[in-house]
Amino acid sequence: MYETKTKETDHDVMELLDQIENPRKREDSFHMLAIFQEATQLQPKIWGKDIIGFGSYHYRFDSGHEGTAPLTGFAARKTKFSLYLSMEEHKKSAFLEKLGKYKAGKGCVYVNKLADIDIEVLKQMIQESMEFSKKQHVD
Repeated sequence: MYETKTKETDHDVMELLDQIENPRKREDSFHMLAIFQEATQLQPKIWGKDIIGFGSYHYRFDSGHEGTAPLTGFAARKTKFSLYLSMEEHKKSAFLEKLGKYKAGKGCVYVNKLADIDIEVLKQMIQESMEFSKKQHVD
């Protein structure tokens, strides 16, 4: 049986962010943490090795695979931030039009630095993602 690797840990969020070598990326990471905390009103937890997640939900697929995942979160990768934001596609498109400079994948939005995006739009996206994830995964 497959076991998910991305589980909530007891690792220290501040310690993880302090280890970021690039000073601008480290500063942006602490600011990103504050943005997510303000938007979610939740305390951060590290999921897996480096995802900073907020809240959680339980999921179960038709295949029988199930687990727990953060409602929303981010990871400070070497060159970009990975933002984990789930929402209806038409809402996501509308937000992305106003966000600023980004790249989007199926499940993530990638930004290089905070100066490239509109922070207020990001906060709205985080809140929308929380609501969407809660509605989609009611046990």
